[in-house]
Amino acid sequence: MSSFPHKHLLGLEDYSADDILKILDTAESMKEILARPIRKVPTLRGVTVVNLFFESSTRTRISFELAEKRLSADTVNFSSSGSSLSKGETLLDTARNIEAMKIDIVVIRHRAAGAPHFLAHHLEAVIVNAGDGCHEHPTQALLDVLTLRQKFGSVKGLRVTVVGDIAHSRVALSNIHALKKLGATVAICGPATLIPRDVAGLGVGVVYSIDDAIAQSDVLNVLRIQLERQEAGLFPTLREYQKYFGVTRTRLEKAQRPLTILHPGPINRGIEITSDVADSEHSLILDQVTNGVAVRMAVLYLLSGAKQ
Repeated sequence: MSSFPHKHLLGLEDYSADDILKILDTAESMKEILARPIRKVPTLRGVTVVNLFFESSTRTRISFELAEKRLSADTVNFSSSGSSLSKGETLLDTARNIEAMKIDIVVIRHRAAGAPHFLAHHLEAVIVNAGDGCHEHPTQALLDVLTLRQKFGSVKGLRVTVVGDIAHSRVALSNIHALKKLGATVAICGPATLIPRDVAGLGVGVVYSIDDAIAQSDVLNVLRIQLERQEAGLFPTLREYQKYFGVTRTRLEKAQRPLTILHPGPINRGIEITSDVADSEHSLILDQVTNGVAVRMAVLYLLSGAKQ
């Protein structure tokens, strides 16, 4: 196993640029495995991974499951619906009971910010954050950065603007940490009601016009409006949001140079981004999905090495 200085992946705030680059370089090797006729290696044979998903997910859950199976790990999937949690059992009791079954790695997605950190303090298993509330989504940011590095050769010097519901997005914070550490210039764009109150502490630029964001950026990372995490009244209507902040082909055509478009999904077509942009030559959205498996393979491989 390869050495790595971290036991867990709880977020990217505590990871250095070298740590992030190590994951990206390892992910490139994993992509070679995924290109083979037989896309499976025995690297994590004998390692048991449980996927604790307390929120619905498609891309992230399937991506982690595929990553685990490509590395020959034993995978157990947990769903909160129909579990003992619905009978009053606590998260800690659930996790401890699962760990008592000799689990090596826990991949957790939870609506409460800090849930992965809580488990890391109480369990011996490796903890991987697959998204915690409005806090972080580190593997999404890693695959975003990998996608940009594959296109541009380096993230350093790129001007990246994260557009949309910044205040309720775990993707935004992880992207800001990763991009800044790798030398990109980062800005955020959205309605004032969707910009975090402590934005000054993030060390990013703030833009309140999508046209200004397009004019000053090489890359737009477009986020969906997360209605399930919002209070009512943060903006008048979805139609109003689309009018003032939606990424459209008409807007992109006014740019002086081609822009690259990222989106973590799921896409609200016709709201934060139009279909003709999401499916256009500007878009790297499907590349992001492909890179997700390789990045999660890299994370599992490196953290297993740290564990052992």
